[in-house]
Amino acid sequence: MKLYRTIPLLLLTLAVPARPAAAAANKEHLQLLAEIRMLQEQNAQLQQLLGALQDTLKTVSTKIDDQSAATRKAMADQALAVNNIGDTVRMLREKTDDTNVRISTVGQEIESLRQAIASQPAAQPPTATGTTDPGTAGGGSTTPPPPSTSGVPVSPLRMFQASYDDYMAGRWDLAIQGFQAFIEAYPRLPNAADAQYNIGMSYFNQGKWAEARDAFQRVISDYPQQAERVSEAYFKLGQSFERLTQVDNAKRAYETLIQKFPSGFPASQARQALDRLNKR
Repeated sequence: MKLYRTIPLLLLTLAVPARPAAAAANKEHLQLLAEIRMLQEQNAQLQQLLGALQDTLKTVSTKIDDQSAATRKAMADQALAVNNIGDTVRMLREKTDDTNVRISTVGQEIESLRQAIASQPAAQPPTATGTTDPGTAGGGSTTPPPPSTSGVPVSPLRMFQASYDDYMAGRWDLAIQGFQAFIEAYPRLPNAADAQYNIGMSYFNQGKWAEARDAFQRVISDYPQQAERVSEAYFKLGQSFERLTQVDNAKRAYETLIQKFPSGFPASQARQALDRLNKR
């Protein structure tokens, strides 16, 4: 009987500490659930922040793309403006050259006219020939022969201008012949360099790259004192070499131009050409 009484007491004794253990486990479970809910809420907040950051990143990327496009457009507009300025400068240069031709040759033209006048024979006084004017009664008046005229040499101004007119009208072969004749007749005039440069441009406009190369090289070698024309000749020489697929020679021409004339507009064009060739 004692045994039967002892067993329930033992079971009761063992059951008493099990209740606190179950309560502790339940409490830990609740804490884990609470922490999981907190983590879920934090994850949701992070997802919202991530979405907001992605939207902000898209907005910034769009703005960067728009700014890049605007920058590219501005650079293209600036390059176009620079090219237009270069064309305007060249036109002004040509007009200035024409004016310089007129100024530098007017003295020689006057001198040529003086020589032509001096070479004319002196006027002879009228002499009676015995021929009576049928309209004059008993008259002995006669009409003297007209004075002889000698040919007046063509002035440098007119010679250059005639060739330049052919050049502007696209009559390249005639322009080349006229400029060559001008250089032979007046090799020391300041615009002889202009004539030689225009010969090169006439060949260049016809696609005769080898002839254009030789003509521009003559500008450089024969007229080193004409700095502006020489710098332009170096640039066109580089372009001629490019057309002849002689890239190394073209680079050397551009580099020489930049070295000798670093501040002019042809040097700016040469830098752009070098950048383009170096990217190939």
